[in-house]
Amino acid sequence: MEIVYAWQMWVTYGLILAAVILFSIERLSLELSALGILVALLVFFYFFPVIGEDGRNLLGSTTLLAGFANPALIAVLALLVVGHGMFQTGALDGAARYVADLGSTRPRTTIFFTFLLVAVISAFLNNTPVAVMFIPVLATLAMRFGQRAPKVMMTLSYVSILGGMTTLIGSSTNLLAAGVVMTSHLPPIGIFDFVVPGIFLASIGFLYSTLVVPHLVPDRGGAAMDLSGPDAGGGKQYIAQLEITADHPLVGVSSKAGLFPPLRDMTVRMIQRGEHPILPPFEDVTLIPGDVVIVAATRQTLMEALKSGSRIFEGMLEERFAEGVETNGGPAKPGGELVLAETVVAPGSRMIGQTIEQIAFRHQTGCIVLGIQRRSRMIRTLLNDIRLEAGDVLLVLGKGVQVQDLRHNRDVLLLEWSATELPDPKLAHRALGIFGVMVATVLLGIVPIEIASVAAAGAMIAAGVLNVRQAARAIDRRIFLMVGAMLGVAAALEATGGARAIAETSVVMFSGFGVPVILSAFFFATAVTTNVLTNNATAVLFTPIAISTATQLGVDPLIFVYAVIFAANCSFATPMGYQTNLLVMGPGHYEFRDFVRTGTPLVILLWLAYSLFAPWYYGL
Repeated sequence: MEIVYAWQMWVTYGLILAAVILFSIERLSLELSALGILVALLVFFYFFPVIGEDGRNLLGSTTLLAGFANPALIAVLALLVVGHGMFQTGALDGAARYVADLGSTRPRTTIFFTFLLVAVISAFLNNTPVAVMFIPVLATLAMRFGQRAPKVMMTLSYVSILGGMTTLIGSSTNLLAAGVVMTSHLPPIGIFDFVVPGIFLASIGFLYSTLVVPHLVPDRGGAAMDLSGPDAGGGKQYIAQLEITADHPLVGVSSKAGLFPPLRDMTVRMIQRGEHPILPPFEDVTLIPGDVVIVAATRQTLMEALKSGSRIFEGMLEERFAEGVETNGGPAKPGGELVLAETVVAPGSRMIGQTIEQIAFRHQTGCIVLGIQRRSRMIRTLLNDIRLEAGDVLLVLGKGVQVQDLRHNRDVLLLEWSATELPDPKLAHRALGIFGVMVATVLLGIVPIEIASVAAAGAMIAAGVLNVRQAARAIDRRIFLMVGAMLGVAAALEATGGARAIAETSVVMFSGFGVPVILSAFFFATAVTTNVLTNNATAVLFTPIAISTATQLGVDPLIFVYAVIFAANCSFATPMGYQTNLLVMGPGHYEFRDFVRTGTPLVILLWLAYSLFAPWYYGL
């Protein structure tokens, strides 16, 4: 580090401290804080340039703004679009339902073992696409088990990082450090050379991430997290009816202990068989064609039945949609562009005192009524026999345009927040295909992840999985502005010698305390830097310093290189520290301080654990 750069280095440190404080206290919006830091960088280094050997300003505007075109940032934004396409179409809902059904009696255990699966897969596949794969799965699992996304998304990011630190191929950080080692004429690092200390650290971090982190993150709401509205996962019950046709999947199903197994998430209130109602308890009742089953279920349960293709509404939907309701030049059919929404019968409505059939709701609006919710009392009546009252909530299904037209209907009040598009199975297959090709090309090394992700995002739009508006909505501007600005800070930190100064100072300060203390200090300095400079830049910067330090101390250089690998993966305390943190920031509705609150203790925990384990394991 040249003395001429010293004072500019200290200004850079000051800007980093200001950024951390602004992001943490959030008196200003994160976007405004990021722009403020970026403007300060641009103005300062314009008037006080850092001149390189060729006489050029090393920190000109081109360099400081290059972060907004950084391949890693572009990859993250593209992956957010791809992930939104997967979630929007419910492409992984089937897998999530399968896992949820396996552990329906023990939801916490199911989520715990899902995290364990993420960690194991991340040890052998790059952890960024692994996180992308499991974001929609865990969002669905959390919703089914009555949890909210912030309680699982942070843990998902952490366990994928922890799994990635156990083998050479688990993370790009590990591969970059190994590449530096090969250029230093040292023996190449094998896939499992550091697996023992890696598993030790990952196990400690995994327990913290799964048992402690969910209690530290706030429970914030948001549309991206709970797409069905505020009450979608609640206990609000709708009265719905299932019409058993000749080829209905419930034909021949018998009650067991008073319950019908395929309807375990619904409460059967009555079975109308001809002129005779059958009331609970149901003992040895077998459903036959012609039965009408009256059930009480939450909106979420009804929506999942529609999405899953379980066919329990078969017959009723096809019959009612086929009777001439046409939109966009053709008959409406279940699936595709259908929207599920809630409407309230308005005071003074002409519907009051009439049944759904009497008011010809479908012919008037183009929508069908799936269920009726009334808080006052339990209803055991055929849906078409219920006389509506003011305040009744109707769960309606129709084309998007038809549902939006309900805003102009004076008889009902449309709850616009409740409108949820039902995924088209065809689009789900397209999304899965696009996603599979993206992951395969990355894993096989055909193209880098930034190229594959951008191509996949474009394919999502071209294939009709998402429209341009939906894709744009998936891109989080907070991530774009914050990462772009902080990459500018990282460039300043490196060009002014600030990053190297941190590493060298930590070694000099503890040079008289023995190898274990120096190794511990080196790990800590690397772990702090990785949360500001990003994991990959930290690995490339600290690996040569680690080799030089170990050589001076007469220790196997790979011991210090492994310390760099583990510490550079400790990117838990800031969202820009690692790509997976950025990926979950939007779906989890996290703020910068959430990562500081949950990640800082984890960094300290792993630092202390390594400081105690490494000297014993390596015999230092």
